[in-house]
Amino acid sequence: MDLSRAIPRRAAVAGLALAVALSPAVLAPAAQAAPVPATARAAEAPAALPRPTGPHPVGGSTLHLVDSARQDPWVPAAGARQLMVSLYYPARPRAHGPTAPYMTADEARLLLRAKVPGSSVPPETISGIRTWAHPGARPAHGRFPLVVLSPGFTLPRATLTGLAEDLASRGYVVAVVDHLYETTGTTLPDGRTVPCAICDVPPDGGPAAVARSRAADLSFVLDRLTGAQPAWRYARMIDPARIGMAGHSLGGDATAVTMAADPRVRAGANMDGTFFEPVPGTGLGGRPFLLFSQASGVQDGTWNEAWEHLDGWKRWLTVAGADHGTFTDLPVLAEQLGVAKPDALPGRRSEALTRAYLAAFFDRHLKGAARPLLDGPSARYPEVSVRLP
Repeated sequence: MDLSRAIPRRAAVAGLALAVALSPAVLAPAAQAAPVPATARAAEAPAALPRPTGPHPVGGSTLHLVDSARQDPWVPAAGARQLMVSLYYPARPRAHGPTAPYMTADEARLLLRAKVPGSSVPPETISGIRTWAHPGARPAHGRFPLVVLSPGFTLPRATLTGLAEDLASRGYVVAVVDHLYETTGTTLPDGRTVPCAICDVPPDGGPAAVARSRAADLSFVLDRLTGAQPAWRYARMIDPARIGMAGHSLGGDATAVTMAADPRVRAGANMDGTFFEPVPGTGLGGRPFLLFSQASGVQDGTWNEAWEHLDGWKRWLTVAGADHGTFTDLPVLAEQLGVAKPDALPGRRSEALTRAYLAAFFDRHLKGAARPLLDGPSARYPEVSVRLP
């Protein structure tokens, strides 16, 4: 059985959203001109993520982490659990030089093969998307909160790049995690690109087991970034007393599971992910949690249960016109490749909403800043409805 079928709505829609975002075969309605094919658009100018909105330039690093105490849960023959992590951080002024690739060409090839079979989009069109992080840029002075991001099931960590870069520009260190064998493809430092091992054949325990495994991954990432001998050269930037976490789809469920087990995470957010592993009936120790969904997300009964169990500061945001991919880079890429759905929330609007509300949430709970955006309707973002306790 396909695991996406075991995730009735959200992870299945993730694949659909990606196909719509990348396929050049999408046709415009008869009343509109047909979109420019993706290959032609790419020839005119490479696609680019929106510029980060904060005051800091953005630096970037990549980490390969190995948990020698834990065997890989999905491919035991592979040995110890491995993770690839992209780090984004506030850099000093006048950071310059090349920007980081969006993903590797092999990752893009496997992404297209899995999500858009037969697509004529060259992998380089995806891997060459313009980002804003400068690899190895000198870090800004000071210590900053850490936010860890977990992507949707089957989706590579690159699909949260726009959010990660924006948070870094606003004064956060951001770690985006690829959970090995759970994405369409992950390139390792030795050059191998490892495909998904559980996308078509789900593990015992289904999506809840994946969420629990991810929670172990995410706590290990915290160990390696904030421990006595950190794995990252700029780990001194991180304030270990101010750690937040957010995830898209299954990554959102994994965020809550991590918080239930790991008191280091002070605030968490779920972006449109079903709670296959429920929020404990005892809550999350009074810590704040944000629910951020498409408008139809209110039909998901697991969210109603989670809402009742959340025992700290909480908000439930719904976005009119959104779909499952709204909280990722996918709508922006769809527009720039000329294949956006005509009735979809515009890509740059999707990115702006996601950035604004996630930043407001973490600013409030990791920086102690007043953010009234979270307390009711906003004339600037009328698409967003806010449910209060």
